[in-house]
Amino acid sequence: MSPFEKLDPLVQHHIVNTLGWRALRPLQELSIEPILQGEHCLLLAPTAGGKTEAAVFPLLSRLCSEDWTGLSVLYICPLRALLNNLHIRLQEYSGMVGRTCGIWHGDVRASDKKRIRAEQPDILLTTPESLEVMLIGASPEGREMLKGVRTVVIDEIHAFAADDRGWHLLSVLERIGRLADRELQRIGLSATVGNPAQLLDWLSGHCEGARRVVSPPIESAQTPTEIQLDYVGSIENAAIVISRLYRGEKRLVFCDSRSRVEALGTELRQLGVACFLSHSSLSAEERRAAEEAFAQAQDCVIVATSTLELGIDVGDLDRVIQIDAPFSVASFLQRLGRTGRRAGGVRNCLFLATNDDGLLRAGALLSLWSKGFVEPVQPPARPLHLFAQQLMALSLQEQGIGIRDWQRWVSRLPPFAGEPENEVGAIIEHLLHEEVLYSDGTRLSFGDEGRARYGRRHFIELVSVFTSPPLFKVLHGRKELGTVNQIAFARHRDEAPAVLSLGGRNWAVQSIDWPKRSAYVVPADSKGKRQWVSAQSGLPFVLGQAIQVLLTDDTVPAYWSSRAREKMASLRQEHGFLRADMDTILVLPGSKEITWFTFAGSILNAALADALRRHGFPEAKASDYGLRFRGTTDSPRLTGEIQRLTPEETYSAFEVSGDFLDNLKFSECLPRELATQIIRQRCIDLGQLKKVLSKRRHVLVV
Repeated sequence: MSPFEKLDPLVQHHIVNTLGWRALRPLQELSIEPILQGEHCLLLAPTAGGKTEAAVFPLLSRLCSEDWTGLSVLYICPLRALLNNLHIRLQEYSGMVGRTCGIWHGDVRASDKKRIRAEQPDILLTTPESLEVMLIGASPEGREMLKGVRTVVIDEIHAFAADDRGWHLLSVLERIGRLADRELQRIGLSATVGNPAQLLDWLSGHCEGARRVVSPPIESAQTPTEIQLDYVGSIENAAIVISRLYRGEKRLVFCDSRSRVEALGTELRQLGVACFLSHSSLSAEERRAAEEAFAQAQDCVIVATSTLELGIDVGDLDRVIQIDAPFSVASFLQRLGRTGRRAGGVRNCLFLATNDDGLLRAGALLSLWSKGFVEPVQPPARPLHLFAQQLMALSLQEQGIGIRDWQRWVSRLPPFAGEPENEVGAIIEHLLHEEVLYSDGTRLSFGDEGRARYGRRHFIELVSVFTSPPLFKVLHGRKELGTVNQIAFARHRDEAPAVLSLGGRNWAVQSIDWPKRSAYVVPADSKGKRQWVSAQSGLPFVLGQAIQVLLTDDTVPAYWSSRAREKMASLRQEHGFLRADMDTILVLPGSKEITWFTFAGSILNAALADALRRHGFPEAKASDYGLRFRGTTDSPRLTGEIQRLTPEETYSAFEVSGDFLDNLKFSECLPRELATQIIRQRCIDLGQLKKVLSKRRHVLVV
């Protein structure tokens, strides 16, 4: 019996007759048996590889053959826009077999949620934050609805696992499983990752039941790939190139900051290009309008941050263009996968480097990709701030819990189960001391300080695991355009109003309502400023090491344009003192300065700078590529101190500033020393430090 024949006959009938499919794709065939058997699975395929259907068709089969009733399947996505996009498709699939599919997130109207509570769908598309709201809400209806859940599908699981949102998701699933009194079958969907077995263990390693990675061979030979790297020197030149290339085609352009999206969008519109923008600071209405217009148009460009990296459907794309480069191969693969979906199509990506760093990053990233490298997904270490969040959430969910009752709900999760009892006790004591929680001696409940900090707007601050920057809503009349950082208004004066760039247009600020955090704007002719704080934390170690190799190599790939070759040759000549297999200490006697080139990335270099300041180099400054020591040319002393450094000493010397702690949501719910330890453990890789400190190095005096 073939895998397809194991599906319920009704599902088979509609795949063939309603959808008109002649055959399933390899991933869809291979996924049927393990999902029907209730195994925990990780389904891997490139973008547009049919992962959604691979998970949903067997689950629809189980809904029919096993007669599941009520809300049985949760389908979780990292983005609301992706949920909205999938809802249409999953409504069709579930409707074919007489089942229903609903959607529940922060943008869904209260009346629709009320209808879902009254008439539970078989499948619910949602986010982890919405599930948390259902669990802690004052009404028991949300919790009652979740008691019937049997299976959970997690789309774009790599996007969850790489940050604290993933730990929060696993905690929520543990609590839902406890309410349902069953082990939830877990199915993760992902594009290519470097460590699939470890990712599946993260998802379900602590759960009972069999588990399987489902990953058919990649049909690379059948999907040609066109890559080109060009050097254009500025964002203005990039706009000119885009306006002249691939006219008549649909182009998706990625930038790695909202400011760059706005800058490029403004330049393209001034050149007469039909251009749409998408980034997280635009309102949902603005993003949706841009994506819909782009999906229906042909000769146009949409400029986006990573908001369009995931599988949101914007129609058939002809081209992907990348300004400079993303910071990981995995991110590049997601973007590359947006193209080549049509029969006979070609996956393609044009890199336009606007500066030296952009060219080096793009060249190094493509070098890693050409060697088959993909970053492993590494969940953040020791999410104990989320343990504190879970204690607070459980005290709301259960209207008070016994001091040890948390163990019944989330103690199976490895990061919580592996913590020493004294650390857990210290966290609880800290929460009680700060009056975030209150204890009558036997039970924990929300304290006065906890309600003051997190109780506003129905505990919305407790639901989100990310720290929200101080944002202002920007309004043109009654229409919300998006949000900007409050720094945009720091120098606003009535006689010289601030001018913003948002949505690729310029807006003059008419008035500011500080209590409501709202700014009212009108169209402006002068060019506006873009005010956001970048979320990028610096060059990753692997990419930095690849840049060192790139600068010391003489290879010239065929996909480099003549301008990229010329510029790269100039950069290689400029850095001719570097060696591929060792670090370089460059001494500039005239300026009394030493530079130590490590290519270790800004975080590791910051730790090294902190350690060397303790060894008599107070002017040590870190960057992505190395450390600079001003006011000295004493290279023998510097070399000697570097040789005496150990990874452990450097790790301990890393100064965790208040800014670092502020980026750890709920860090105030931990003893400060424990929060500092967690930051160090997350930022500093001892293995990478060992590689840097054990390298041979040569000294060059210019």
